[in-house]
Amino acid sequence: MADNATKLSINTEVLRKMAEIATLEVEGVAAIAKKNYDLKDAVKAKGPFQGIKIESVNGALQIGIYITVKKEAKVKDVTAKVQENVKDKIQTMTNTAVTRVNVVVADIVFGGEEVEE
Repeated sequence: MADNATKLSINTEVLRKMAEIATLEVEGVAAIAKKNYDLKDAVKAKGPFQGIKIESVNGALQIGIYITVKKEAKVKDVTAKVQENVKDKIQTMTNTAVTRVNVVVADIVFGGEEVEE
């Protein structure tokens, strides 16, 4: 009997959007960072900074997210919840393993500040 399995391919931009939505659902996250605070990544970047990096390694996903947190947020709790929520949502929606979710707190928003979009 022939194997009629189909292969699902998801655009990186779609995965990035899924990760963004899952990140912004977490209380304490003000925004996805729009500036790169990591000089090493800025030098080797091929395009403009996105705030979320998605890499496929051996069929599994590794995700890096740069976030801006609210000043009253407990950073350790927020980053742990972001990791959990992003991993859970992407694995559930795509049925693809997520082996790593690295969260970098790039900035903190204080009371009256506006977050760059």
